[in-house]
Amino acid sequence: MDESESYFKKYRHIKMRRRAGILEMTLHSDDGPLQWGHHPKIELWHAFDDIASDRGNRIVILTGTGNEFMGPRDTGGLGTYTSIQQEVTPVVVDTAHWYMRRMMMRLMDIEVPMIGVVNGPALRHSELPLMCDIVIAADDATFEDTAHFLIGSLVPGDGVTTVYSLLLGLNRARYMALTGQVLSAKEAKDLGLVGEVMPREKLLPRAWELAEALAKKPDLALRYTRMVLTRPLKKALEEDLPYFMSLETMAGMEKSGAMEKK
Repeated sequence: MDESESYFKKYRHIKMRRRAGILEMTLHSDDGPLQWGHHPKIELWHAFDDIASDRGNRIVILTGTGNEFMGPRDTGGLGTYTSIQQEVTPVVVDTAHWYMRRMMMRLMDIEVPMIGVVNGPALRHSELPLMCDIVIAADDATFEDTAHFLIGSLVPGDGVTTVYSLLLGLNRARYMALTGQVLSAKEAKDLGLVGEVMPREKLLPRAWELAEALAKKPDLALRYTRMVLTRPLKKALEEDLPYFMSLETMAGMEKSGAMEKK
């Protein structure tokens, strides 16, 4: 194994393999669909940083495991937001914000084309695969936000609204946030979120076909094209995340009664 590949087996919730410069990263929890939580969030931050720092990666494929991209469906609440069972204090909130900002921005720091393979319903952080440059989805995939306004009375401030507003347009994103709209794979394709929809078993072969075609381009063409294509999203996240997450936390504290206790 090349020395630069030492991080491939480093993570509990991420499997990695690379061939001819194409890195496939598969999210999982105990070999099943990834179940969102504090530890996957930390691992993704570190993994995106490792991937971005490794010049041996020329294309990245991001996918999930089994019949679901990521879950579970959230029931809301500030405890879910922080993902750690302890009293809500400024330090606890700052820690949660710190990890979340870094996870989102480290994904944006990956300077090679990314292919998002949505192998099933994206119940949590459905914006993550949509931050890839090419997105393909299983025909039974869905896209939704189960963690915020409609279900948990939390402000959608951790990046999901920023991404959807850019990709869907402001009015469609606002409708989705306020009504809890669930987008089917076909609807996502019609709205421009997804490039291709197909049966699940064809997804990874198609992703590798796309990756191998992209990998024929020179390194700098790949890197600089990714940087150009993602600049509007990266800039929006840099500006939005600190403020939006602060609003999300305050709304969560009101719901949990944390403000009244002080």
